Amino acid sequence: MKAVILLSGGLDSSTILYKAKTDGCECHAISFDYQQRHRRELQSALLVGEKAGVIKHQVVNFDLRQWGGSALTDDAIDLPQERSLDEMSQNIPVTYVPARNTIFLSFALGYAEAIAAERVYIGVNALDYSGYPDCRPDYIQAMQEVFRLGTKQGREGQPISIVAPLINLKKTEIIQLGNQLGVPWELTWSCYAGGNIACGVCDSCRLRLAAFAELELKDPLHYA
Repeated sequence: MKAVILLSGGLDSSTILYKAKTDGCECHAISFDYQQRHRRELQSALLVGEKAGVIKHQVVNFDLRQWGGSALTDDAIDLPQERSLDEMSQNIPVTYVPARNTIFLSFALGYAEAIAAERVYIGVNALDYSGYPDCRPDYIQAMQEVFRLGTKQGREGQPISIVAPLINLKKTEIIQLGNQLGVPWELTWSCYAGGNIACGVCDSCRLRLAAFAELELKDPLHYA
């Protein structure tokens, strides 16, 4: 079975890559350089993909800075720092990139149909405190219909499936799954801040650190 894996190099996407491998898939990874603040994640995506033995790894380049609208694509918007988990759960944060997963899934769909893949794996998670609108089950269900209606494969009765195995898991459960699958956490990257050392205080770092701490495990990344 052939699959396209959306691979950012983060904890979640690295886990779904290894999950796709255990599902017996021939894995083709796709990553995105959209001039994000945290482009450092692409180094991790390439390292994790190589470690996992992906068949091919595509990196798609485009520039979302020209639109802005997010702390990840506009340096004029301050990155949230040192927020509690409760604070993170209040509202959709400024780190939300407008329509990002719709853009990513559109590229992944085109790639998947071009290589006659049967699945697209995405590491969205609805239980993270971020609450991004394009990480929720109803969104994935709607995009599955787009996959069916908007492709030759779909119209001919063989739609490409969106596989989102982490969507209802807590971050601690994702780490536990990754440990079972042998995900190399030391190669992954979660920080939004844009440096070469994880900041430890952005929302993404704090979610990651809190989950490792809850499991009484040490995160192998170094933090500033």
